[in-house]
Amino acid sequence: MTETFQFNLIATDGKARRGTVSMPRGEIRTPAFMPVGTVGTVKAMYLDQVRELGADIILGNTYHLMLRPGPERVARLGGLHELIRWPHPILTDSGGFQVMSLAGLRKLDEQGVMFKSHIDGSSHYMSPERSIEIQGLLDSDIQMQLDECVRLPATPLDIERAMEMSLRWAERCKTAFGDQPGKAMFGIVQGGDVPALRVRSAEALASLDLKGYAVGGLAVGEPQDVMLEMLDITLPALPANKPRYLMGVGTPDDILKSVARGIDMFDCVMPTRAGRHGLAFTRRGRVNLRNARHAEDKRPLDEQSSCPASRDYSRAYLHHLIRADESLGGMLLTWNNLAYYQDLMKGIRDAIEHGRFQAFMDETQEEWARGDLQPA
Repeated sequence: MTETFQFNLIATDGKARRGTVSMPRGEIRTPAFMPVGTVGTVKAMYLDQVRELGADIILGNTYHLMLRPGPERVARLGGLHELIRWPHPILTDSGGFQVMSLAGLRKLDEQGVMFKSHIDGSSHYMSPERSIEIQGLLDSDIQMQLDECVRLPATPLDIERAMEMSLRWAERCKTAFGDQPGKAMFGIVQGGDVPALRVRSAEALASLDLKGYAVGGLAVGEPQDVMLEMLDITLPALPANKPRYLMGVGTPDDILKSVARGIDMFDCVMPTRAGRHGLAFTRRGRVNLRNARHAEDKRPLDEQSSCPASRDYSRAYLHHLIRADESLGGMLLTWNNLAYYQDLMKGIRDAIEHGRFQAFMDETQEEWARGDLQPA
């Protein structure tokens, strides 16, 4: 542990990076996957389980937590870490994406955005300063700037306007954040699918000398090849000595290909959401437990896994739980999925350290391709 926020590169393999982010509440081994704990809970999991699976950090969401239980209440209760019993690092999303996608009627201008809650229709105001204030009340360790995220496809003019607004908001967030020893504020690169705007955004944010940088606006419906093209264009414009976070991504394949381009941190609701809907991620690819072929399959999802949900329960039982709409089914599959994601990240880190990341990626993709059909 350290009293300051530090990023250290341990090894590189091509553009893939192995490092650590150190701060007072703990060390994050990178590349890292952050389970999403939107409202102070990783759905269907105990946080003790999440930690045991290898997670060094989880994500909370400013928009949802400001609506309930409210940031001032969280602060009175000792902060988010104490409230949810997670003493390790927490990153908070600024709330910008949810304001744009979930909130009701909203009015955006240079100062911020007025919006109506998706819960009860009550009116709220979010400015860059208020976003940072809320994240401070939550006492998160990594705080994100407020940005305007444009859903693709969009016109270049609209993408440019939102990108420029986000840059001005980044400067205001930096001022509002001030000097908080041991904590960090990350800027967010925007620019949609327009290469020149991506580079302009990255270069402008780099000039602010922030402690870390996120790439935003690339989990909003665009094809994978567009996402990867934008990473190829964007990452060379970001400082090599700062952590790089790809927001809202993604599938195991997205993660492998993004690590290969130099991304250090990821978050996504996919493993938890998929688990609640009967989809398992495994070494052999995806397994849909709703399918009838699992009804009498005595095999576990992965006999080699250290996770009990993956190793000790038959597919037949998991199939039954999902088809019967029993909550235990979603709990077990979420446990399996988060275990798989953390095992994948550990495999990635080990491969980079040993200079065999490309071989690891090839082997992993080949095993997915072989699939998981019942042996004849």
